[in-house]
Amino acid sequence: MIRLLAFLAVVFALGLGFAWLADRPGEMLVTFNGYQYQVTLMVAAVAIVAVVAAVMIVWWLIKSLWNSPYTISRYFRVRRRDRGYQALSTGMIAAGAGDGALARKKTKEAAKLINADQEPLINLLDAQASLLEGDHEGARAKFERMLDDPEMRLLGLRGLYLEAERLGDRNAARHYAGRAAAVAPQLAWAAESTLEELTERGDWDGALKLVEVQKSTRQIERDAANRRRAVLLTAKAQALVDSDPNAARAAALEANKLAPDFAPAAVIAADLVIRQNDVRKGSKILEAAWKAEPHPDIAELYTHARAGDAVLDRLNRAKKLQELKKNHAESSMAVARAALDAQDFATARREAEAAIRMDRREGAYLLLADIEEAETGDQGKVRQLLSKAVRAPRDPAWVADGVISERWAPVSPVTGKLDAFTWRAPMERLGQLIDSETDVAVPAITAAPPAAPAEKAIDIVADAPTGKPAATNGGEKDRAVAETAGEAETADQGVGLPHLPDDPGVAPEEEAEKTPRRFRLF
Repeated sequence: MIRLLAFLAVVFALGLGFAWLADRPGEMLVTFNGYQYQVTLMVAAVAIVAVVAAVMIVWWLIKSLWNSPYTISRYFRVRRRDRGYQALSTGMIAAGAGDGALARKKTKEAAKLINADQEPLINLLDAQASLLEGDHEGARAKFERMLDDPEMRLLGLRGLYLEAERLGDRNAARHYAGRAAAVAPQLAWAAESTLEELTERGDWDGALKLVEVQKSTRQIERDAANRRRAVLLTAKAQALVDSDPNAARAAALEANKLAPDFAPAAVIAADLVIRQNDVRKGSKILEAAWKAEPHPDIAELYTHARAGDAVLDRLNRAKKLQELKKNHAESSMAVARAALDAQDFATARREAEAAIRMDRREGAYLLLADIEEAETGDQGKVRQLLSKAVRAPRDPAWVADGVISERWAPVSPVTGKLDAFTWRAPMERLGQLIDSETDVAVPAITAAPPAAPAEKAIDIVADAPTGKPAATNGGEKDRAVAETAGEAETADQGVGLPHLPDDPGVAPEEEAEKTPRRFRLF
């Protein structure tokens, strides 16, 4: 648009110039080689413009002829490059679709048309084609060659990382991920693998720095970053409890501030604060965590916060927790345990039964069995409660990747994933859970009696009374026999029980030959 306006402005200026000359007539006298040329001013101006135009045209022709070889070669070079990029594009699509043969074909075609130094994607397509062909050694060698090219280095590290993961070589995979994270910390896969390596080594400070980098580069959201920091700070506090209590206390308090509902952070922070004789602050930390999510470790530490408390004082502190979180199984369990220690069996029994009504689980029945044994010593009731505990769902525990732990850990012992342990009930026991208070009748499965011979079946039918029996019992028996005969007849008509998995069944031709034509009871 600007160029068009500039062109129109130039044309307009030339038009104004010619109009100005036309309004001011004059003559122009030129003496050259003894001759005098006299023309009007307008003619002279037109002649000058024509000469300039002719010179420009001649110059364009000479320049075109001079640059014609380069122009022709560039045309063919551009055409060759376009064909190469078309082959490269087709090869990448084939590699993504899993067509190894087409990917290899297009790789060779693209390599002939385009120089690999000018287009690094050819190296990537070559390595992908090798992977699709199953040549993992060749693919690794190509990824290693990419490390020498700064533009392809991250791609080569990514390929080597994936190959190491495929082979199960975790150390090599983390080595490549660490190199990639050092060059480009914004790469999520490299940062995650490096984070797992740091946490496995127990380098909590390095892991915290990496989480800060992830947060600054917006790899993870703010809430997720705060959660990770809380987990790492809690792990750091656990590691420094004995060696540096002050540093452990600072880390635990920061973790509790970042995640107030995280029970391990609250427990260790309150424990370290209570050790420094600040029971009030520790109790506030535990109360806030209890309101967010009750946990038995919180109740245990809260009730035993003051070492000199009597059992009744611990019972009162447990009741205070119950006031903070009413109608919760953990609250009732905490009061029941404290009441059992205080020999208040009525309160202990009431709260344990309330916990069972709210959340039927193994620990509540075991606690009720302890109460029964301490109060009455009735071993029959104790065994009954223990049998109920065996059938009840399991108590919540720290579970990660199939591993059940009584204590929280920052990483999974199986995969090394950070913050893998969650507080939940483990997988239920195999089989159907049956409440012992409810009588459930389980039908017995017995083997079918052998079939009676045909003659015997006829005799039985012949001996059966044809008229209405006089006795009531006989009528009931006849009705039972008739119902059994009806069921047998229905089974003979094709509506039978399904075959067991190991039963091959009866061939159709054999079944047709053996089909009875007379009435049978079995």
